[in-house]
Order: sequence, then C-alpha cells, then structure tokens
Amino acid sequence: MGYSKSSLATHSVISDFKEITKMRLALSVVFSSLAGYMLGVDVVDLKTLVLLAFGGYFMVGASNAYNQIIEKDLDALMERTKNRPIPSGRMTVTTAFIIASVFTLLGIIILYSINKQTAMFGAISIFLYTCVYTPLKTKTPLAVFVGAIPGAIPFMLGWVAATDDFGIEPGTLFALQFFWQFPHFWAIGWFLFEDYKKGGFYMLPTGKQDKGTAVQTIMYTIWTLLVSIIPVFGFTGTLSLSIVATCVVFVLGLGMLYYAIKLFKKMTELAAKQLMLASVSYITLVQIVYVVDKFIR
Repeated sequence: MGYSKSSLATHSVISDFKEITKMRLALSVVFSSLAGYMLGVDVVDLKTLVLLAFGGYFMVGASNAYNQIIEKDLDALMERTKNRPIPSGRMTVTTAFIIASVFTLLGIIILYSINKQTAMFGAISIFLYTCVYTPLKTKTPLAVFVGAIPGAIPFMLGWVAATDDFGIEPGTLFALQFFWQFPHFWAIGWFLFEDYKKGGFYMLPTGKQDKGTAVQTIMYTIWTLLVSIIPVFGFTGTLSLSIVATCVVFVLGLGMLYYAIKLFKKMTELAAKQLMLASVSYITLVQIVYVVDKFIR
C-alpha cells in the first residue's frame, strides 16, 4: 500500500510538472525551432541541435508556468483548466515560480551559448507572452495578435540559431507561423467559447461565434497559404522551395482552407474542432515538407 501511495505521489509530481510547463505544447514548439534550424544550416551540428531543443523547451516551459501563476484564479473558473496544478492546490505559486525562474535562466543561458541573437529572441518571446499577451487576454481579442508574436518566434529562432543572422529567410518563416496562428487560435476560441467566457477571456476577433469571426478565420488561412508558397519565387534569399514541394504545401493549405470555410458554413463547435486539428497537422506537415525538400534537392 505504501508503495502504491508513493508511486502515485511521484506520478502526480511528474504529471504536474508536465502540466505546469505544458510539455506537449512545448515539444511542438521545439519541433518548430528544430525545423527552422535544419532549414538554416549547411551542415547539421548535433550539439547545437540538442542545445536548441533544451533551450527552446525551457523558454516555453517558463512562459507557460508564468502564465499559470498569473491566471490561477481565472483557471479555477474554467472546466478545461480548473484541475491544473495551481488552482487545484497540488502546487504552490512559490514552487511554480521557482520552476519558471529556473527555466528562464537555463533557457537564456543555453540559447546564449548558441549565439546572442537566439537568446535575445528567446527572451523577447518570454516577455511578450508573460507580460503582454497574458494580461491582455481578459481585456481585448487583440491579445491574439500579441500572442501570435511569441508563438511565431520558434520557427524563426531555429534559423537564427543556425546562421546568427536575422534577414528575409527567418522573416518569412516568422510570417508563416504568425498568420497560421489566427485560424488555429480562433478555432480553439470558438469550440471553447463558453468555457473561456467563464474565465472572462474573449479570444474571438468579434468577441462572438459569428460570421465575422468565421470570415476573418478564412482570410488569415488564405494569408497563411500565400506566405507558405513565397519561397518558390526566389526572393527569400537562401530559403527556397521546389515546384513539387510548393504544390504539396499549397494542397496542405487548401486542406486547412476547406475546414475554415466549413466553419463559416456550419458555425458549429465540431467544425471549429476539426479546423483546430487540421491546423495542427498543417503546420507540422508544412515544416516537414520544407526540411525534406531542402535536403533532397
């Protein structure tokens, strides 16, 4: 009996740690930055790749822990978040703050060891996410625009880590992930609308599940699709795409657009959930296509 209790305690400590740092989200962000790195390098350096993975994870984990400290009272009001470590009472604010602070330090030190610019963009993303995006979420739907900036940094961060240079190439990667976040965020905001309302969050551009929100979702999906094929035209420096890869990326974009239009037609939470899942598949597959295309050409 004693054994099962202690193993249960260990399990809950590990699962709480995973939850306070949002491990799944953090790993998807790390995936983005590694894809950006692969696009930027001539020769892959395993040490830099490992440093970037850990540095990126610490940065995102820190941002998520700070976010949950700030929103602990609001999280307690929502079904989706009331069982998080802090509102449920399983973790104290002090513990969470220590985790967040240690993660911030480790993240910046590790990214700094790659190069100064990588550390700078990492620090900017933590600051914007924690000090600007999080407080704005309960004030205005424009918070999503601010949140899209730190959210778009990882893909670009990988390129900067590889080249120590910020130019048109990482700018394009940033733009792609920036525009993509709107249909992704708004789809989540749509199907969790009632839950978000309990916490006082208004994530949708019009503040409502209406045609206006659905139209803007379609518009930003089209922007994402257009940005994704820009590298084929040859004016994004060393970031380029073959015709075949461009066609694949374009078709993936049409897939996401199909679900955005479906949301406009159906206006249901199910359609929003389908768009959210489509958007996650889209960004992952596009990043894979970009990287594979670079290495097989």
